[in-house]
Amino acid sequence: MSQTLPPLIDTHAHLDSHQYEGDRQEVIQRALRAGISHMITIGCDLASSRACVKLAEQYETLYAAIGVHPHDAATLDDAALAELEQLAGRCSKVVAIGETGLDYYRQHCPRDVQQEAFRRQIRLARNLGRPVIIHDRDAHEDVIAILQQENASECCGVLHCFSGDSAMAQKCLDLGFYLSFPATITYPKNDQLREVVKQLPTERLLIETDCPYLSPQPLRGKRNEPALLRHTAEEVARIKGLSVVDVSRITNLNAYRLFGIGQVDLSAKIAYRIRNSLYLNITNRCSNACVFCAKFRDFAVKGHQLKLDREPSCEEIKRAIGNPKNYTEVVFCGYGESLLRLDVVREIGRWLHAQGVPVRINTDGLANLVYGRNILPELGEFVDAISVSLNAADAATYQKICRSCFGDAAYQAVKDFIREAAKYIPSVTASVVAMPGIDVEACRRIVEQELKVDFRVRPYNEVG
Repeated sequence: MSQTLPPLIDTHAHLDSHQYEGDRQEVIQRALRAGISHMITIGCDLASSRACVKLAEQYETLYAAIGVHPHDAATLDDAALAELEQLAGRCSKVVAIGETGLDYYRQHCPRDVQQEAFRRQIRLARNLGRPVIIHDRDAHEDVIAILQQENASECCGVLHCFSGDSAMAQKCLDLGFYLSFPATITYPKNDQLREVVKQLPTERLLIETDCPYLSPQPLRGKRNEPALLRHTAEEVARIKGLSVVDVSRITNLNAYRLFGIGQVDLSAKIAYRIRNSLYLNITNRCSNACVFCAKFRDFAVKGHQLKLDREPSCEEIKRAIGNPKNYTEVVFCGYGESLLRLDVVREIGRWLHAQGVPVRINTDGLANLVYGRNILPELGEFVDAISVSLNAADAATYQKICRSCFGDAAYQAVKDFIREAAKYIPSVTASVVAMPGIDVEACRRIVEQELKVDFRVRPYNEVG
């Protein structure tokens, strides 16, 4: 595998396809050279499921999914289902059941036959404790209904080659499912799908080729293969404002969680990189218990594990930073509220400032209440930018959303902190999470007309 390219996992390929008969080994080797660390080859009927298992047993970096595609749903009788169960029991590299699902576009099988085969494979996945890989074409409502009726959230899974809109995506997320995207997001007319990617929480995102189909835009009309997955990763990075390294880390962790494949770093991070910024994670403690906070869903933010087993010392933080000049900025922003460790923020911030490194703080804006005094003159000595979470247009909504330990006094304190910050810190931003129950435009008016600082809306699914 490439030592220079960020590793990627192709979670949906059809490497048993006859299109690879002449050069299958070369295709796999090209994938490894392109940094594709692992591939899942997907069965569509009994014959291809057997072939995928054989390939997975032959190649260390290949894994298999076994199932019957809706086009061939009529072939899923009791004997076929029993054979799928036997294959899964015999081969530890069978990591999922599928692809199964519904296809109302071509309808090679009657809808009722497709639906029954889909249900039976969900039940098999639940019984085996394996995730399910779902094909959905022009059948969104029935796919969701069957997933709900069959309790598919118990086994979880992925909507592969996702083609729905944001409302469909949210229904899948509500079931605990992942969404996977191939190179269709590189096609010029696919703005709606790119918007889904933009709004999707990173912890539910996977990438795939669906090869030999769906080649990326520069190679449309030619055979696709896993080595070309990087085109999709680059487009995801562009859409979400991340680096390909970020996309690699995020999607590899997601593939590990869903399918149990690959290797990921599960150690807690004191310093973690996103894009070319370095973030500092120095405490688990927080003044608020915000309903949208990622820590209540997960310990990871954009692929980084952040829950600390203890609070690091200043020397440990400096070692974790290394050379701060390697980054465009260093940001105090982690699992908890950094300003609860004001002495540490002050020491590290001054150390960074002395080296000419821009310092930013992301905060809940409650530090003046915590310390019973105005700490902003101290921060102004070394902080170049500060982002404060406002999140509401009134105190009652703030307390409902942010659940502050300071109760009704919290909201006014945040507004006062923002107003005061503008006196000492060059760049001040008040941010709002775009979630149900928050009047974003009312917040915007408060920020721009009353507080007179910059305003930023953070997508609900990207908070953390």
